Amino acid sequence: MASKTETFEGGCTCRQVRYRVTSKPLFVHCCHCRWCQRETGTAFALNAMIEADRVELLSGEPELVLTPSESGKGQKIWRCPNCRIAVWSNYPGAGDAVRFVRVGTLDTPDVMPPDVHIFTMSKQPWVELPEGTPSVREFYDLKKTWPKESLERRAALRRRAE
Repeated sequence: MASKTETFEGGCTCRQVRYRVTSKPLFVHCCHCRWCQRETGTAFALNAMIEADRVELLSGEPELVLTPSESGKGQKIWRCPNCRIAVWSNYPGAGDAVRFVRVGTLDTPDVMPPDVHIFTMSKQPWVELPEGTPSVREFYDLKKTWPKESLERRAALRRRAE
């Protein structure tokens, strides 16, 4: 797992868009909902939630693509304008202050395994969830699931937004 002092770089397939994550994420979701399956073309989406100011753009300029969501509120997906790879998203609940970095776009994605599996009610039947990693049928109680440090970082984001 990433430590708070480590940095990690990533980017799109063609390397036009490159970024650096400057700390460990708040939390990493492995989402098995049907929307994530459709959007990624695979069994789940793996997103590292991190404050936007902890994601530095090193090169290129991702393009915003507004995408519908099951909630009806939509989401913002930031893609390389050349190869179209999604590098991060923003969801209405967290706004622009939190980026959901696509873990697979990191140069070393294995450093950010999921902290929780969500929406397992619609996971593909052939996906086996690992023992020791929490999983929930739909969503979880953030205050009971996130580590104290992440809750403190979230509170700081909310104070800045006020």
